Amino acid sequence: MTEAPIGIFDSGYGGLTILHDIELRLPQYDYIYLGDNARAPYGTRSFDVVYDFTLACVRQLFSCGCNLVVLACNTASAKALRTIQQNDLPRINTHKRVLGVIRPTVENIGLYSRTGHVGILATQGTVQSHSYCMEIAKLFPDMKVTEYSAPMWVPLVENGEADGPGADYFVKKYVDNLLKADPQIDLIVLGCTHYPLLYQKIRRYTPPHIRIMAQGDIVADSLALYLDRHPELEQYCSKGGITKFITSENPRKFETLASIFMGRTVKAEHVDICVCGS
Repeated sequence: MTEAPIGIFDSGYGGLTILHDIELRLPQYDYIYLGDNARAPYGTRSFDVVYDFTLACVRQLFSCGCNLVVLACNTASAKALRTIQQNDLPRINTHKRVLGVIRPTVENIGLYSRTGHVGILATQGTVQSHSYCMEIAKLFPDMKVTEYSAPMWVPLVENGEADGPGADYFVKKYVDNLLKADPQIDLIVLGCTHYPLLYQKIRRYTPPHIRIMAQGDIVADSLALYLDRHPELEQYCSKGGITKFITSENPRKFETLASIFMGRTVKAEHVDICVCGS
């Protein structure tokens, strides 16, 4: 292997919230962010389609030289990560690694909930996979987990309506429905990387005693620990503090929205992503 940036992948723009916090936590490394915006959102797609799309994007980042790729997408982490890790990496390259966002999030849940009642707000795909329930059961078998999909939140964010008055209705609706399902919830996990863009509205309609858990800081800390534990991989992560952005969509459109997510001007390049067999 040769030195190369760390790859950060999401189906759309939500993974930029993860990238933002990773940059703050680990500014010394180089990164390549790939947004498969032309085929987003992944949340309502089948397991097979999400797997095919995610594997194609992982291969794209590997072709850019990345030795380590973070799936900054809950749907991809839920529907594709394990198969890629177990079946594809041994065939592609045994030295490369792909990480997700669900496991590090779950590992921190025990630090935040006192009642043992946890709510998960996520996309339809993540909820249907029950990945959070399964991972939480492994580490915290006595916890009661309530999952609820918030299908309108990603379109609101990706259409620039996160701060608009129209978002309030759907934010309140999904929060109310989740808490109606289990009034004892004292922790809500935002199980989609888009949702932090709605944080202020979610906080407004959530009782003050309930904690709201976003993933950015957690994933960034987890990545730092992973690199510390794996110096044999860390040495091949290039260190120049440079981030490159690529998208399967129109790069000018991507730049406009990504600049809002990142809080700075973003320049992007277009890339064609080929799914095997297509």
